[in-house]
Parts: sequence; C-alpha cells; structure tokens
Amino acid sequence: MHTDLAALFIIFGGSGDLAQRKLYPALFNLYRKGYLKEHFAVIGTARRPWTDDHYHEIVMTALDNFDEDQATKEAFVGHFYYQSHDVTDAKHYETLKALASQLDEQYELHQNRIYYMAMSPRFFGTIASHLGSEALLTADGFNRLIIEKPFGRDYESAKALNQELTQTFDEDQIYRIDHYLGKEMIQNIVALRFGNGLLSGVWNNQFIDNVQITLAESVGVEERAGYYETSGALRDMFQNHIMQVIGMLAMEVPVNFTAEDVQREKTRLFRSIQPYSPAEIKQNFVRAQYAETSVDGENKPGYQQETNVAPDSQTETFVAGKVMIDNERWCGVPFYVRTGKRLARKETQINIVFKKTGVNIFADDKSDRSAMAPDVLTIYVEPEQGFSLTINGKEVGQGFALKPDQLAYQYDEQMLADSPEAYERLILEALNGDGTNFTHWHELAASWQFVDAIREVWDADQTPLPGYSIGSMGPKEATDLLATTGAEWIFDPTQNN
Repeated sequence: MHTDLAALFIIFGGSGDLAQRKLYPALFNLYRKGYLKEHFAVIGTARRPWTDDHYHEIVMTALDNFDEDQATKEAFVGHFYYQSHDVTDAKHYETLKALASQLDEQYELHQNRIYYMAMSPRFFGTIASHLGSEALLTADGFNRLIIEKPFGRDYESAKALNQELTQTFDEDQIYRIDHYLGKEMIQNIVALRFGNGLLSGVWNNQFIDNVQITLAESVGVEERAGYYETSGALRDMFQNHIMQVIGMLAMEVPVNFTAEDVQREKTRLFRSIQPYSPAEIKQNFVRAQYAETSVDGENKPGYQQETNVAPDSQTETFVAGKVMIDNERWCGVPFYVRTGKRLARKETQINIVFKKTGVNIFADDKSDRSAMAPDVLTIYVEPEQGFSLTINGKEVGQGFALKPDQLAYQYDEQMLADSPEAYERLILEALNGDGTNFTHWHELAASWQFVDAIREVWDADQTPLPGYSIGSMGPKEATDLLATTGAEWIFDPTQNN
C-alpha cells in the first residue's frame, strides 16, 4: 500500500489547458493508486470568476477518460477549491494565504506545499515574488515550486527569471519540469547504459560511430502559431527536450542515482559541448520551414500560410544539427539531432550507430570487401516503446550473404497501461522531493548559451529559409549534414527499408 502523501497544491493557471489535459488526470492517477488519499487539497487559481462548484465540474470533465466509479471521482474532486486571482495584486495573495491555512488544518497537510506555475511564463517572477513578500511559504513543511517551460527565451532572460525565483526559493526547491524526462523510455536510457556491462563497456568513441536523435511531429503548428512565431523549433524543442536527451545519453556515470549526482554529471556534459564559430554553426546546423504541399490531391498550407503567421516569416519549423562533445569518452563522435513539424510520422527514437567492422570477409567479389552494415541500438520513445539491436546475420540458404537481423523488445499494451504518464511520474517525484528528473539551473544555463550562439547567427541571416514537403523527413540539407561523414539517417519512414 502506498504512503498517503500530504500536501497542498496551489495551481496558478488552474483554468488552463495544461491543468485540464495533464495535471488533473495526473493527480487523479496518484489518487486512485493510493499515493494521494485524504491528506491533500488543491487550490486552482485564475482570473475567471468561477465558483467551487463550477471548478468541480471542470475537474470532473478532465476525468472523462477514466473508468473509475462516480463516487471515487466525486471524492477526489471534493478536495479541489477555486480562487479567482489576479497574480499582480498583493491583496489576492492574502486571500490565498488564508484559504491555504484553512485547508492545511482541515486536511492535516503538515504545511507541505507545492506551487505549480501552469500559466504564461511572463508571470513566473511576479508570482514567486508575491509568494515571498506575502509570506505564503510555510515554516515547518516543505515548499516546492514546479515551473513549466519555456524557462526564458535566451540565456539572459533565463538568468533574470532565475534570479527572481531564487529571491523566494532555494535552488533545491525549484523543479523545472521537462515532461520528456518523465517518459518511460527516456528514463530507461540510464538503465540500459549503467545496468548492462555489454553496453557500458562499448559506450564510448572506440566503438560508437555516431548517435542520432529524432523528435518528429506529423502535425503543424495549428492553434499554437502565435506562440510558435516567437519560439521556433530551436527554442521549442532543441534547447530543452533534445539537450536533455543528449545529457542522459552522454553523461558520465554518476556516483549515485540521486538528483545531486545526476545533475552534476549532466552539467559537466553540457559544459563540454564544443562551442561553434559562426561559420561552424552554418556548417553544422540546418533550419527550414514546411512548405505548401499537395497531399493526395489536396493542397496543405505551408507554415507561412498558417493563421497568425507572417507571410515572410523566418521562423524555423525544422532543425537538424551536429553536436560534438569535447571529452575523453565522446571526442570525435557526432550527435546528430533533428526535430520538426509536418514530418512523415510522429516518432521519437534514438539510434546508437556502432562502428563498422573493417572488412567483409564474406563478400563474393573479393575486389569489393567493403565494411559491413553497422550494428545499431535503437531506443523507441514514442509512440512505440521499447528497444532493438540490429546486427548482421547470415541469409538462409547457400553461401554467406549477410542481412541485417533485429533483436527487438517492445512493451505490450498492458505494461504501458500500468506505466505512469510523464506528468504523473514527475509530480510524484516532486512530492517525494526527488529532483533527479528535473532540470538544474546550471544545465539550463549551459544549454541556453549553446542555443544563443546559433540563434544569433540565424537572426543575422535573412536568406529565405529552405522549404520541405509535408510528409517528408525534412530538407535535403539535413541529409547532407550526415553525408559529409559517410553516415545516413537510420530512421526514415519515407524509404522502404
């Protein structure tokens, strides 16, 4: 039986899309699994003048996909309270403080509080400041702040925001959430690396030729165009999700699997990423936009034809790049990354490409004894979840012709049904004070400094961006990026391989 964790959740942005799609279902999963029982309460805050009853209806609607009985849902929703709140008005924090104190006593919460910022980042600093000045932080229980991305839009804005937050919260009280770190197969990276002698022994530049990370989306920007115009793929996906995946794949073995040790190793790793000159950035990073494309006889709009997008927009919807790490383990191994919208298929996968053996002794034509195909370890993150190892085997029949064979393992539906969703997992870790799968400020600072150098070069270059067809895997330039070293993208659903 799970421990009944006591805490008050104060959700800023309690009426918003994130709260309804992710946070309320995640909290309900923790409730029905017994992590949350009687000793918890939730205060949702937003500008809208809702009543508690209306708020209960909103939360109940967020639970529509659960099969639990109505009585269980009603018992859960009964722990929710609403306050109409202007985050800039100090008086509203006084009302919030009074309600929080009442609920602390009513539910025996031991003054444990989690403050969740599920609203526009421009208010993060303001909220943190008022939480401090109006003395909402408790003296006896824990106080933890969960921050959604984006955490700044460059290093300077991230630094300024961090300084605002640390006026009220210590670094170990701040949980910068990246939901990718809550995904089952991202967490499995460290298990594969450090739990298997077979892999840990070859996880270096002596055996690995290159590493490929693909975060592909099949949808366009849709209703997020307004936000996307100010962000682009580099800030929206590369700076956080992809950089964190690189950290998990490439960090050194931590002394212990604790927040402090893991974050220390990821920070060291990020600081050893090779900085690029402007010329090297142009050589090693590619950007593009999805273009108007005819699909099955129907014209699909390109990015510049989307609502709320400037017709001459220079915002990238696709990024591919080569990241080099200057340390003993990874020197000379390129980490190829790509992410984009309107690609052939929604898929996140990681390919570890091992070095080829030197000579194919089985070649029929002894004048052509070129190296065999590389062995590849693939980690399937989503939508499929599992891993496979592609190795060379003998074709059935006469002779010794080789063909790639796959040793594969995939989680079945029942296992995945029992697996916690990313937000559920990460909220529970925050409740337990485990920051291992959250982002530390020093990691964030290093990643922003790397991204800012790319952004500066791109912003100074007003050459129209290359386009790519909807349903492709990006522009030709992304393929050329690998071709210079004789490599190719392993994952390509547009090819019959």
